Amino acid sequence: MGLPGVGFIGLGNMGLPMARNLLKAGRRLVVHDLNPAVAAPLTAAGATFASSPAEVASAVTGEGGAVFTMLHSGAAVREVYTGADGLLSACKPQTLLVDCSTVEPATAREMSSAAAAHGCDFLDAPVSGGAPGAASASLTFMVGSDSDAAFAAATPFFTQMGKPPVRCGSVGAGLAVKLANNLALSLQMLATAEAFSLGKAQGVDPHVLAQVMNVSTARCWSSDTYNPVPGILEGVPAAREYEGGFATSLMLKDLRLALDAAAAVGAPTPSAEHARRLYRLSAERGFASRDFGSIYAFLEAARGEPDSISVALAEAWAEEAATAAGESFDSGAFGEEVVTAVAETTAPATATTVKIGQDGKVVAPSA
Repeated sequence: MGLPGVGFIGLGNMGLPMARNLLKAGRRLVVHDLNPAVAAPLTAAGATFASSPAEVASAVTGEGGAVFTMLHSGAAVREVYTGADGLLSACKPQTLLVDCSTVEPATAREMSSAAAAHGCDFLDAPVSGGAPGAASASLTFMVGSDSDAAFAAATPFFTQMGKPPVRCGSVGAGLAVKLANNLALSLQMLATAEAFSLGKAQGVDPHVLAQVMNVSTARCWSSDTYNPVPGILEGVPAAREYEGGFATSLMLKDLRLALDAAAAVGAPTPSAEHARRLYRLSAERGFASRDFGSIYAFLEAARGEPDSISVALAEAWAEEAATAAGESFDSGAFGEEVVTAVAETTAPATATTVKIGQDGKVVAPSA
C-alpha cells in the first residue's frame, strides 16, 4: 500500500518546491493554485490539479491524509479553509490540515477551532530556510499543535520537505516563533548589507570581507548562506539580480505582523521599527518584488549621498507620528529643521511623545 495522499494549496516560490518534494517522496499529490499554469511542472511529474480547495479535500482527506497550505495572507488562509469552496466544506474527519503561511497567530487559532468542529486537526507550521531550503528539502518547520498525536502524524510529511520539525507549543506558537525569527532576520540582513557596503566603499574586496565575516563574530546566515552581494555566492537571489527568493514586500509584511504582535504584548522593538522603515524605502524605490537581500543594492544606490536615506527615514518617522497624533503632514514643508529635530529626539514615535505641527515640523511634546 502506498503512502497516504496529500494535498498542497499555494504554489508560489515556496509552495511549488515543497510540493515537488512530497511528490518525489512517493506521495499521491493533489494541488491547487489560483493560477493553474504554475502547477504544470507538478502535473507533468504525476500530480493531479484540482479546481478548488474543496476538490483537494475530497481527493485526499480522511484518516492518514493531509493538506498543506502556503498562502500570502490571513485573509487568503480564511478563504481557503472556510470559504464556500474551502477545504472544510468537503474535508473528512481525521484529516491533518497544516498551514505553512506566515500570518497572524490569531488566524491559526481561528482555523484550528473551525477544523476541530469538522473533526480535523489543524497545525500552524511556518518555515525558515527560504526558496533554497524549499528546493533542497532542508526547511525548518516551526510547529504549533494542540495534539501530540497530530504532531506525530504530520512529522513524516515535514521530514520529506525539511529537517525534523520543532514543536513550539500549542496552535499559534509556531507563528509566534516565526515572527520572532524573521524580525531577527530582517535586522541581520540589513546589518550584513551595511557592512558589505561599508567595506566596498573603503576599497575592500567583498570576497575577502565575506571570508573573514564567515569565520568570525559577524558570521550569520545572511552572509555565509544567502549573501546579498552579487558575485559572492551562486544559486542565491543576489546572483540573479535578486529575482525569486523572499520578496522585500513579504519581509515588510512579516515585520508588520511582528511589530503588531510586539505592540499587543508591550514588547519594545525599536530596531525592528527602524528596519521596517528602511525596507519600506527600498520597496518604494523599486525593490518591492525583489528579494529582501536587495537592501544591499538599495544602499549602494545611495552611495555618496547617505543623507538622502537619513532625510527619507526622518520624513517617514515624522509622517507616522503625525498619523498617530491625528494631525496632517506636509512633506513639502519637510526640511533641515525637522531632520535635526528628529535626530535629537530619542522618544518613540507615538502620539503621547511627539507632535507634528500643521507646517509638517516636529515640535517638542508637551509635559
